[in-house]
Amino acid sequence: MQNGILPLWKEKGMTSHDCVFKLRKILKMKRIGHTGTLDPSVEGVLPICLGESTKVAEYLTNAGKLYEAEVTIGSSTTTEDADGEIVDVNHSLKQFSREEILTALTALTGTIDQTPPMYSAVKVNGKKLYEYARAGIEVERPTRQVTIYELTLLSEEYTFTGEVISFRIRVACSKGTYIRTLAVQIGEKLGFPAHMSHLVRTASGTFTPDKCLTLSQVQERVDNETLEEYLYDLDYALHDMPKIEVTSTFEKSIQNGQVLDAVDVLSKHERIVFTKDEQAIAVYIKHPTKEGKMKPEKMFNRLVTEEESK
Repeated sequence: MQNGILPLWKEKGMTSHDCVFKLRKILKMKRIGHTGTLDPSVEGVLPICLGESTKVAEYLTNAGKLYEAEVTIGSSTTTEDADGEIVDVNHSLKQFSREEILTALTALTGTIDQTPPMYSAVKVNGKKLYEYARAGIEVERPTRQVTIYELTLLSEEYTFTGEVISFRIRVACSKGTYIRTLAVQIGEKLGFPAHMSHLVRTASGTFTPDKCLTLSQVQERVDNETLEEYLYDLDYALHDMPKIEVTSTFEKSIQNGQVLDAVDVLSKHERIVFTKDEQAIAVYIKHPTKEGKMKPEKMFNRLVTEEESK
């Protein structure tokens, strides 16, 4: 049974769930989870958690993402990307200077509000928005705040002219950001309908394309029994959290998941990782109701059997 984090390069034409389904067959195991949905038309970095590492999937999901996208000005669609039906068109001759586009990008850098598209997996009253959309039902969508850490114009032109104008951008952003919605917002800043015409996720947390395997490469590594060389330990997802090596005094208490007196480090950090022999055995957080106490958020069993992992 495999344990670890597998950086997968998701190819176009598959959902994130499709990738998990195929990996379950390739690896002959059930306990597999992905770390953030990518639409079928999008390719890119998709870390996959295997076995015990599924416990750290949420930390990888919450990590920042890096994308390269193409924004097309001149039409908007139902899905806000190139796969949807066109709903608004403006084919007038347009001309933008580089400075105008940069001004629009600057205005959308930082903490911004986004309303998720109707064709998205965001849930309203227990149902996903795309389920309402497919049924032709319009519902009120919750606006939420996301953070755009960096928004860079990659196209090198100084003047952009035409009835339809496309340019490439790089986006470093927080969890929950919709790049297709961002493309629409860029169009709004420029005064025209817009959509996202292409998207690649180039990083998820610290995972980059050079660390990734495609599904066919995973199969090859399984066949020649070298997949272990490409897996990252679950500790990799905890790299930015402070760590404390347990002493013999507290080892049993922590391994048993007991509520304990809070360590000083938790006054400055959300989480603390307790390690034994430099391997994580538990993640602790402040106790929500007991002042001065801490409780386990995650417990790790380093001796997971094949039967337990299924």
